Amino acid sequence: MSRAYIKPFPEQACIGIVGLSSAALDQAEVEQGIAHLNANGFRTLNFYDHAQHFQRFAATETECLAQLYGALEHPEVDLILALRGGYGLSRLLHLLDYRKIAESGKLIAGYSDVTILQLALFAKEGMPSLSGPCLINDFSRETLNTYTQDQWLHCLKTRSINVEFPTDCVDNLELEGPLWGGNLAACCHLLGTPFFPHIAHIEGGILFLEDVAEHPYRIERMLLQLYHAGVLQKQKALVLGQFSAYRLAPHDQGYDFDEMVKYLRCILAIPIITGLPFGHVDEKACLMQGALTKLTVKANRVNLLAHF
Repeated sequence: MSRAYIKPFPEQACIGIVGLSSAALDQAEVEQGIAHLNANGFRTLNFYDHAQHFQRFAATETECLAQLYGALEHPEVDLILALRGGYGLSRLLHLLDYRKIAESGKLIAGYSDVTILQLALFAKEGMPSLSGPCLINDFSRETLNTYTQDQWLHCLKTRSINVEFPTDCVDNLELEGPLWGGNLAACCHLLGTPFFPHIAHIEGGILFLEDVAEHPYRIERMLLQLYHAGVLQKQKALVLGQFSAYRLAPHDQGYDFDEMVKYLRCILAIPIITGLPFGHVDEKACLMQGALTKLTVKANRVNLLAHF
């Protein structure tokens, strides 16, 4: 369970936009995303400056930290939303003031590379965070995805998550544990470092994972890394989100994502639940990192429910 306090959101929450990973492709995306947030009744403060982008990154490390701390310290900001994922947060891990972030009580939202910051906060301070949309793509497209927007608004208005989806898991289950995870490559990247959650905080947990452009054998290899490190065996369930944008080869000879899952079910004693609408896809659920979550499976339907 989480140990850090998250402040309540006012009726018209103020969202601070920060760039901590890759830069936006162009300023128009940023403006479109902010316009959509404002149209949905939020106020926004943008701490990202597209002119500051450095190489592939949103800014230099010093400037990225300034964006984050600017949002943390600004009295009007209620929630911090990541500009986008990509890569960059690994460069900040040893520079961040985790206590300062936790003491702000401000929820940090995002996915993909943002997983690195979210897991580090959970490891260092027991701070919960919101695995959900980023500004770019999820809010910057011309037509927004209805499911993603409904999940976002429900989560912020009710301070709860409620995610339902079909699965190929045939077991009927009812269990409870801390929900944690995110991007699979990011999780494996942190394994064995001080930024990976302590086993005492994730034992008996519900681990959710997603990734993009990773062939099933690479997904299997990373999951086996977590297995051989003793992480998977400590979980009550493994929930697999969307693993999108990979390409099979003729020499795979029938080995695909489903076959990979079938193999994992042979070696893992815990249930593996597929179908979570989360990842580098249009339909994106909101999931609360670190929240005590109830998971039920009945008649090939899954429900995840938590309050924070």
